[in-house]
Amino acid sequence: MRSLIDIMDLTVEEIDGLVSTAKDIMENPAKYAEACKGKKLATLFFEPSTRTRLSFEAAMYELGGHVLGFSSADSSSASKGESVADTVRMVSCYADIIAMRHPKEGAPRVAMMKSGVPIINAGDGGHNHPTQTLADLLTIHQEKGRFENLTIGMCGDLKFGRTVHSLLCAMSRYPGVKFVLISPAELKVPDYLIQDVLIPAGVEYVETTDLEAVMPELDVLYMTRVQQERFFNEADYLRLRDSYILNPPKLVEAKKDLIILHPLPRVNEIAVAVDDDPRACYFKQALYAKYIRMALILKLLEIEV
Repeated sequence: MRSLIDIMDLTVEEIDGLVSTAKDIMENPAKYAEACKGKKLATLFFEPSTRTRLSFEAAMYELGGHVLGFSSADSSSASKGESVADTVRMVSCYADIIAMRHPKEGAPRVAMMKSGVPIINAGDGGHNHPTQTLADLLTIHQEKGRFENLTIGMCGDLKFGRTVHSLLCAMSRYPGVKFVLISPAELKVPDYLIQDVLIPAGVEYVETTDLEAVMPELDVLYMTRVQQERFFNEADYLRLRDSYILNPPKLVEAKKDLIILHPLPRVNEIAVAVDDDPRACYFKQALYAKYIRMALILKLLEIEV
């Protein structure tokens, strides 16, 4: 029985396989319409979510399966003090697979150790969000046609951004990838990711505070929200929240085939005027998330179509 807690749980070959399956689902939806008939997905969301929860639910429905679960901790027995381990042991009696989001780092790993069915980490605090990374990877491959030899700019909250951490780990395994890490000094990528991931893999990287200076060299620009919920001090959040706002003038020097990604929700870090730019791929990214989650559900349930 396989679970997905961290994007590094998957080999490069497995990621490539999931991307291939997702593309086949996009091209041949009818072929997969009853692949999960009789199967149930439980969505255990102890932290608010719109896109992730709805895309998991849409994914299971489009595979012909069923969905049960809750969308906030206060509507579950967690509000009565039930542990994550007990909740998961109980829910695994009713479902074939569980997608779980939790504000505490490591909670899905605890769940995996107690669950009788596969666990998918749908985000744990500021730590990991592997299925968002799979959505990012599918978007990159669909729009650029490759993972190799890309310069990827990551901009905004690189300290608390779990999507940034997971994507950095995943893409560091492909040859010729360079990262341009754009953030205020207070929101830089955590040092352990530099020391444990980028340097050992021999990945080229640059840290800067100036988005416009590096814009011409980027193949991918990954914008992120400065997350108020990750700050202990509101004054720090208010000071940093508008550090980078992407607007049409800042894209004048960008490559014509740049792709702009964002895990959403955005607040004001991408101006609405950018939405009409053909390089804006963040709403496509939300659509691709459904297809890659369909592929992942099939893989973890060991269903071949």
